[in-house]
Amino acid sequence: MPPFSALPFFANRVAYIAGTALLAGTLDISAAMTNFAVSTGGSPLRVLPYVASGVFGKAAFSGSPIMLVWGLVFHFSIALVFAVFFFWLYPRLAWLGRHPVLGGLLYGIGVWLVMNRVVVPLSQVSTGPFNATQAVINAGILMLCIGLPISLLAHRYYQRRSS
Repeated sequence: MPPFSALPFFANRVAYIAGTALLAGTLDISAAMTNFAVSTGGSPLRVLPYVASGVFGKAAFSGSPIMLVWGLVFHFSIALVFAVFFFWLYPRLAWLGRHPVLGGLLYGIGVWLVMNRVVVPLSQVSTGPFNATQAVINAGILMLCIGLPISLLAHRYYQRRSS
């Protein structure tokens, strides 16, 4: 356990990262729901069972309201993992501190790659054929709603710590 004097730093850091994940996750799910509603005409809430289907498979589409909750839990858990990883990475790559906007946009592309090439294939999510337009839109959403805010908030956090 860290010495008592280090606990406020730890608590502040955890709260800051959690807040960053909450903001980025909210921006991302809002953009994903908007994109879904605009591109399909369907209810934006259908995005949440889709997220839950990564664990529950087809059962996520049963119409149970609990699947909406599970979708949110999984979505924000994933956002938290990406925020924690970036906050860990930031002090280890000096380049991120010099280029927080570009770093965030590139991180968003990395998030898209991890989600589409690792997470989704390992999950029970059923995917349709590859759609290049939607892939570009989804990558853009992750760049602007996950990568950029996480990078800018990490930059702000570490700049305040060093001053």
